[in-house]
Amino acid sequence: MFDWMVWTTPVAVFFICIALMLVGMTVWEIRSPTTLRKGFLPIATTRGDRLFIGLLAAAYINLAWVGLGEKMMEWFSLEDEPSVWISFVVSMAVLALIMRKG
Repeated sequence: MFDWMVWTTPVAVFFICIALMLVGMTVWEIRSPTTLRKGFLPIATTRGDRLFIGLLAAAYINLAWVGLGEKMMEWFSLEDEPSVWISFVVSMAVLALIMRKG
């Protein structure tokens, strides 16, 4: 069923992290209902809104990284494409920033 997708370790870790975040956010919301608050995002958001926005940002960062991998090889004279673990760490940092300060 999933033979078409390349299930590398970074891809599996990324999806496992998303699943764990959704479970954790569900438990957190049940135990402590959220309220709207205004951070650096231009709208008032709840925890769930910030998670959604953060996950979108993380996905776009990872897609841009994969899409620009060959160009980065040329730009920085690298022998191999940069590791996707770098984009994973950057995207999770952006997600954490949005969740905390957004």
